This record gives sequence, C-alpha cells and structure tokens, in this order.
Amino acid sequence: QLQLVEIGGGLVQPGGSLNLSCAVSGVTLDYYGIAWFRQVPGTEREAISCISSSGVSTAYAESVQGRFTISRDNAKSRGSLQMNSLKPEDTGTYYCALRDLPICGTRWSSRSEYDYWGQGTQVTVSS
Repeated sequence: QLQLVEIGGGLVQPGGSLNLSCAVSGVTLDYYGIAWFRQVPGTEREAISCISSSGVSTAYAESVQGRFTISRDNAKSRGSLQMNSLKPEDTGTYYCALRDLPICGTRWSSRSEYDYWGQGTQVTVSS
C-alpha cells in the first residue's frame, strides 16, 4: 500500500530554516514526480514546488523561488524541501504529493495532477 509521510514541521522564527522530508513506501519512487503543497485554513491548497523523477527538472512557485530547494533521493525513497529565510506568510500545513508522471511540466501546480497525498505537517513561522 502506497504511503507518504511528511516529517520535519514545527515552529521557527522569521528568517529561520526548516527541512521537510517526505518518506514514501509501497512504491518504487523512481517513476513518480514529487511535489509540495501548502494550505492555510480557509484557502486553496497552493503548489510550492515540483521535482521530476530523475531530479533533473524542478519548478517553484514565485513566492518561494530562491528560498526553498526541493530534492529527492530515490534510493532512500524520500523527497525533501529545504526552506530558508522563512517568512510568517510561509505558515501553513505542508503536504507532499506523488504524480504518476515522471516530469513536472506545465501543469505541475494543479492539485488534480497528483494521485497520492501525505497527511501533512504543520509549519509555523512566528516570533
């Protein structure tokens, strides 16, 4: 059974850093694109970043470009999101998602493109 578990959320001060991991089990990760989304209560789930199955291609939302870095380790069946220079507006529940397609492409930010989701981890940026 395919399962995604996000690890690494928490409380951090503005300007700080966090690293989120997405542990994947029940599937060979090599063939899937991975994405990260975040959601604030009462708002739409927002796409943050995507990485292709090989790790060669990445995409970022403009709001996190230059501050967040997505990566993956297929051998360890894990995806990661390094978040630096965090801002209060980065607060939210972060979800990892798998797409049954090896690329990011032009529709990477559409929630409907993803087949599997984790349960989410809370990130709070506050002083």
